[in-house]
Amino acid sequence: MRRTLAWLALSSALLVPAIGSAQISCVRGGLQRAVDLYVAAQTKGDTSGLPLANGVGYYENAAPADIKSGVINKAMKIDHHRSLLVTATCQTFTEVIVTDKANPYVLGTRLRVNHDKIAEIEILWTTTGYWLFNADSYLKHSSEESWDPIPAEKRDTRDTLIGAANAYLDAFLEGKIDLVPWGFPCARTEGGAYTGKGKPTDSCEVGVPSGVNIANRRFVVDEVIGSVVAFCTFGAGGPNGGSGSPDTHLFRVENGKLRYVHTLTHLLQANFRGGGAGGGGGGSSGAGSSGAGGSGVGGQRPQ
Repeated sequence: MRRTLAWLALSSALLVPAIGSAQISCVRGGLQRAVDLYVAAQTKGDTSGLPLANGVGYYENAAPADIKSGVINKAMKIDHHRSLLVTATCQTFTEVIVTDKANPYVLGTRLRVNHDKIAEIEILWTTTGYWLFNADSYLKHSSEESWDPIPAEKRDTRDTLIGAANAYLDAFLEGKIDLVPWGFPCARTEGGAYTGKGKPTDSCEVGVPSGVNIANRRFVVDEVIGSVVAFCTFGAGGPNGGSGSPDTHLFRVENGKLRYVHTLTHLLQANFRGGGAGGGGGGSSGAGSSGAGGSGVGGQRPQ
């Protein structure tokens, strides 16, 4: 009897890691498990707890990178995060906000799951000195928004969500803003700058330029929360060549109309044409004035 009990105890102990790993899958609960493990790893700055596939692909700011020296191995005190879970393509996207005064960050992290392993990790990161960066402002506005699941009978289709994102991004090149499904109210957070004023007439249309090519688009779409994120490059094909600055545009769509837009751009503020002061990591920088006018989305970012 003692031998049998000892064997059962040992078997249970050996099964714990396997069960934990098996929870990762392409269903929503399995994808959420992958996100939870990523958030824990990013918090610790230690990937040893991640069930990584052999030959895992790791990317930062639209380029292959070494995971051993990547930002994923930088410990961060995460203040807020939200995620898209995509069962059709076994992917997730997580917006991560860190307001630590010494090392503030806002990240956009994509995971791709292959069965019970994480096969790809892609991170776009911004920090002090980058385009309109202000982690405190980003946290304030992002945490106040509702990105709750949308009732099944009111959900937009994947094509509708991608269509709304493409219409918005297309407007930057030819200025055809009348083709964008603008919602009212709609608020945009760009690096930390904020266009909303808490009024029913708030619009995300403010400051949209023309003549800017947003290229290399890849979409992660979660119909359950009415959200789509585009990994892209902002300002491709400029006079100096190049493919543009690595960028993510995250959209919340309700009843086919834009409700929220979040933008991260991996571009040093000093490299913006004409310069200009970034928000910095601490304190409120009067978000809504820096991004809403000519130097926000309305300003053309260089390659």
